[in-house]
Amino acid sequence: MLSTVITLAAEAESEPAVHPYVVGAIVLGLLLVLLLAVVSFGGGREHS
Repeated sequence: MLSTVITLAAEAESEPAVHPYVVGAIVLGLLLVLLLAVVSFGGGREHS
């Protein structure tokens, strides 16, 4: 039983649909946009 599961898992291995670097670049871009939004929103305020 276990050997069947291992064999099926090994045969099912394939390339990912989207390259991990593409996902990382998209997430990095989104985080940078959010960071710029936060900095620009609080730019003119004094520190409390």
